[in-house]
Formats: sequence, C-alpha cells, structure tokens
Amino acid sequence: MKDEGRLVWNHSTHLQGLIPKLRKLCQQPGIYTVTPAVLGRARGNVPKLLLKVSVPIRGGFKLIARQGKGCQEVFVLTSLDQDELETAIEQSLS
Repeated sequence: MKDEGRLVWNHSTHLQGLIPKLRKLCQQPGIYTVTPAVLGRARGNVPKLLLKVSVPIRGGFKLIARQGKGCQEVFVLTSLDQDELETAIEQSLS
C-alpha cells in the first residue's frame, strides 16, 4: 500500500475549498509534502478554485491557488516533474 503525502498546517486561514483539494493531491503517487503558505489578494477575479504551478523550488514546486480575489502560495515537495505534477493537480481538482 502506498504511503500518502502529508498536508502541513502552518496557517489558520486558507482559501475556501482549498484544503479538501490539497488532501486529494496528497493521495497522488510521488507527492511527499503539501504546505499552504501566505494568503493574499489578487487584482483579477477567478470564480472557481484554480491551482497553477508557479516556479520550481528545491525538491518540488511552488503553486499559486486562486479563488475569487484571493490567492495563496502552496509548496509541494515531490519526485514528479512539472508535467506530471500538473496532471496530478488536474486529477485532484476534478
């Protein structure tokens, strides 16, 4: 049986609906740690929750989660490359 990745809780506030999607992402093979980080405001308005790969970091990638006028950084430690991670994100958002 595969070990699930872990979801790290550093902040008490998150974008609405983000945590269930990150839990699903943690269940994908090759995902080790998912850490939601800084919550902020964006200029545009995104009606549906969106997760987008931003930049590579050591051991993984930084994602940007957007919903409404809010945005939140999410750090993912993974063995997946960017294309594989984007596929895993699509699966977790569906």
